[in-house]
Amino acid sequence: MKKAVFFGLLLSIVFALSATPNMVSDIVISGNTNIDEALIQSVLSFELGGFLTGDNTSASIKNLYQLGVFDDVSISIEEKAEGIVVYVDVKEFPIINKVKFHGNTKLSDKKLKEISGLQKGAYWSPFLRTEITNKIKKEYKEKSYHFAKLLFEPEVTDDNMVNLEVYVDEGSKIRVKTINFHGNREIPAKKLRSKMTTKQKSLFRSGKFEREKFDEDLQVIIKYLNNKGYIDSRVISHEENISDEKNMVIDIYLYEGEQYRFGKVSISGNIRFTDEALLKSFTFREDELFDMEKFEKQLQQARTMYYEDGYIYSVFDELLIKVGEKVNIELTVHENIRAKIHKIHIIGNRKTKEKVIRRQLMIHPGDYFQQSLVMRSQQNIYNMGFFEPNLNLDYEPINENGDIDLIIHLTDKPSGTANAGVGYNSNDGFVGQLSVSQNNLLGNSWSSSVSWQFGGTTQDFEFSFNNPYLYDTNTLGGFSLYHTQKQWSSYNYQVHKNGFSVRVGRPVWFLNFAKVILGYSYSTKKYDLLEDENESTSQSLIDLSEKGWQDNSSVSLTFSRDSRDNVFFPTTGTQFTLYNEIGGGPVLMGNFDYYKFIAESRWYIKTFWKLALRTKWRLGYVTEYDDSSEPPPEEKFYLGGTGPDGIRGYPDRSVGPDDGGKRMFTTSAEYAIPMGGDAVVGLLFFDAGNSFNRFEEFNLWKLKKGTGIGIRVRSPFGLIGFDYAYSLDEDNWEPHFQFGTTF
Repeated sequence: MKKAVFFGLLLSIVFALSATPNMVSDIVISGNTNIDEALIQSVLSFELGGFLTGDNTSASIKNLYQLGVFDDVSISIEEKAEGIVVYVDVKEFPIINKVKFHGNTKLSDKKLKEISGLQKGAYWSPFLRTEITNKIKKEYKEKSYHFAKLLFEPEVTDDNMVNLEVYVDEGSKIRVKTINFHGNREIPAKKLRSKMTTKQKSLFRSGKFEREKFDEDLQVIIKYLNNKGYIDSRVISHEENISDEKNMVIDIYLYEGEQYRFGKVSISGNIRFTDEALLKSFTFREDELFDMEKFEKQLQQARTMYYEDGYIYSVFDELLIKVGEKVNIELTVHENIRAKIHKIHIIGNRKTKEKVIRRQLMIHPGDYFQQSLVMRSQQNIYNMGFFEPNLNLDYEPINENGDIDLIIHLTDKPSGTANAGVGYNSNDGFVGQLSVSQNNLLGNSWSSSVSWQFGGTTQDFEFSFNNPYLYDTNTLGGFSLYHTQKQWSSYNYQVHKNGFSVRVGRPVWFLNFAKVILGYSYSTKKYDLLEDENESTSQSLIDLSEKGWQDNSSVSLTFSRDSRDNVFFPTTGTQFTLYNEIGGGPVLMGNFDYYKFIAESRWYIKTFWKLALRTKWRLGYVTEYDDSSEPPPEEKFYLGGTGPDGIRGYPDRSVGPDDGGKRMFTTSAEYAIPMGGDAVVGLLFFDAGNSFNRFEEFNLWKLKKGTGIGIRVRSPFGLIGFDYAYSLDEDNWEPHFQFGTTF
């Protein structure tokens, strides 16, 4: 560097003494082995045919050093008759051939290379030592190794390559021995320490120190003091002293201040809402201990009133006035302009047609902005199941009137599944399954599926199709075709069934989230006894087997309401279903006359963090009428196992009368724990229920009960679940596998 400066000064003197600068007739570059000559020439501030001056010589040297690849640069000249020849001589930094770390156990070689940037082919220069050392030491400090040291030993070869040996002395891990508070007059230090994630070393605490978490702890302490009425509290300073290279003592100096209580709230500037309407948001009592977090939440409720009415530009200025030991709150509202929606832009939907998405919108161009409807629209779009959870809603002001464009950013996710697998259940043994489903066919939100279950004693084929927007209206239309052949060895019969069903549905216009579906089903079926008649074979089943193929014709009416916030992992809302089915009779004809009714209610409650409590109540009733003496066997209730009538902890169809019950009651409670967003959910559950033939037989104290743990995984193959349940009545554990079923 000194050499380069000398040549620069020398040239400056030469040019200063010369009346006319010399013209550059040639540029000779030497010393470069890896850097292309054209790159060097491109950063020079002089060129052939130009004139060399002290300024452009100094600038050229500076530019070459800034490339970060040269250890030394020099420029010299040779005068000739046709001009001057400029010699640019460079010395490159060596190139790293290999890097080897020694002594590191807490950080891997891969991690150290990532932090340091020391990779094969990179340039090595002495000034990198300090930069790399600081980076690696910072990473070690995050792991509580505050005294890590590094030693670099480069070995430069003849071809200007370097083999770099890096010796790491990690030192001892620093533990927090003591956390001292100074300046806290009323709040005990023990209480403040309990709010911190940084803990003192003890038998059950590691005493690990992490800078980011400690900085957050300081904010948490002040927030806690603010919520206890100490609104002037602040951290004056803090010190971390390491005594013996193993223990750290932290001293935190606080200004606690005086403790205050809530006073009066006054509001000015409001025109859209009255003082009385806004003051309803503030539910704290005068003389109650001032709680900053509580005040902020209630202030947000007042803001939400304006956002809900389209005043998205409204601003609340709050002034806290201390009067004695009280804090009076003066709020000034700047309502500003009411926002109206001009356009709604949908971005990122590559598969789903835009008209399908727009049907989910609860707010439209020309409407005033309404926060609840915007959030509901976002919820509806996500619940379609076609897009990733990271869908984003934004808005952009477009004119001086405050009008906005809503912008909805979407990311497609796979909407079809193909599944092949093997399952096991107590009745069929091993059963194979093949299925293909698509819930967004041609981007129209049409759903279609083909499934085949086979093996053991089961042959089950079904094809179904649903169009939720028939002829671009809110009318649902769909149909199913099915063939079933299944043995029930425990009940000594086999059923063969072929049929179809059609359905049509409409939303209930006067009730949000509600719809009604009307369905018709026709099937022909026969029952065969697996063995000769025995004592366990019911007379009704004997009669059915003798009649051969018979027809079943039925009509169903379903009313449902679903207000869940998230269909994949609901934390709030309800589901309510009333199902009615009537078969046979003088109108529908067929060989089976029966009436079936099912009522089901599900409640979802968010508790704390992201945990959700789910409860389900299900009541069923089926009865024969007219010419039939019994309902069809498959219309009765067989409890146990999983599914709609499941009681986990018991095998499938093991609860209730042997030939099925005509009455049924079940209840379930689940505590859902998200372990990977809404894609992986853990469960704690309790089930209870029973089936019987008459309501008089119902006894709350004789319900079969099961409890246990489970997991649900939303995979590309659909929803997969596993439960491990304990029967409280039979002292037995029972595993349950589920595919495509939910709570």
